Amino acid sequence: MALMRSRRARNWEFAFVIVLASLCTSCGGGTTSAPPPPPPPVGGPFAAQPISDLGAGTYLGFSGGLYPNGSNAVPAAHNNAGIARANAVQPLDTTGNPDPTGKIVLLSIGMSNTTQEFCSQSSALPCNSWTFMGQAAADASVNTTTLAVVNGAAGGQVATAWDSPTDSNYDRVRDTRLVPQSLSEQQVQVVWVKVAQAGPTVSLPGAQSDGITLLIAMGNIARTLQVRYPNVQLVFFSSRIYAGYATTTLNPEPYAYENGFSVKWLVQAQIDQMANSGIVVDARAGNLNYNSAAPWIAWGPYLWASGLSLRSDGLMWQQADVEGDGTHPSQSGEQKVGLQLLNFFKQSPYTKCWFVIGGTCP
Repeated sequence: MALMRSRRARNWEFAFVIVLASLCTSCGGGTTSAPPPPPPPVGGPFAAQPISDLGAGTYLGFSGGLYPNGSNAVPAAHNNAGIARANAVQPLDTTGNPDPTGKIVLLSIGMSNTTQEFCSQSSALPCNSWTFMGQAAADASVNTTTLAVVNGAAGGQVATAWDSPTDSNYDRVRDTRLVPQSLSEQQVQVVWVKVAQAGPTVSLPGAQSDGITLLIAMGNIARTLQVRYPNVQLVFFSSRIYAGYATTTLNPEPYAYENGFSVKWLVQAQIDQMANSGIVVDARAGNLNYNSAAPWIAWGPYLWASGLSLRSDGLMWQQADVEGDGTHPSQSGEQKVGLQLLNFFKQSPYTKCWFVIGGTCP
């Protein structure tokens, strides 16, 4: 009997092993196959010089540098105007009147990438700890007394969903993001904008390219922000992260890279207009007079780097920094952008005086 039980036990053990082996597809061994490689990038590999490193160089004949003349430095007159507006940022009550117990609202607007990097994929609170808002909340140097950071960005909300004062996004931000926190549109004084269009098909240098249509939309967004947020002082635009790993046509390269030229031309359009006695110079961007039609505009952090090629400041984008579609940031990508934003707001001469405890703007 003992022998029979022993044989029976061995038979059951053998059967159990066979079942486990048939179920296991990733346990190693000679009979298992490796996971399939990721699909190739849409349009093939893409490489370019970051606009911030391009300097006097050109891309398709367009000059580099975040600001005019191949420079990354803000021109003196624009800088002075920005400093004046930075120092004008102050706590306001919900009707927009100065109040030392009031709030300064820093708001984000944009698409899925924007909300993922700023707060969370769902766009709602609580924010993930590795995002900008999560990192800022954990930083003891950040002003949490009068500063209210609000995420207005949401998935699928492309540039043209923000380019008119009547766009439903602004009512959504008011009703679901500001009011529940006892905040108002009159308290919004600083905005971070990161937008794009879905499914672009025409690249630069053509006049009908996505880069040009995005510039037009961004000009409309700037004017819309002035209407919806009458006390807005500063608006910072950022372009997209690297999309050379993209496996879909949602927004691959070269469109992510060329998005940077849209921001560059928008900022330059305001600089040139104000240097031209307030007369519009670039009709594509439209009227950006910061004394009447639009807020003061500048670059936020420039986020694009050419994949694994190190940018001059060390930034690069690995495939692990994006999700499977190669377009949306993974947790590590969100953390990278979050840190870039945090460092920008802590160090910029236009933000230190209201973002950092005890900070001053020159």
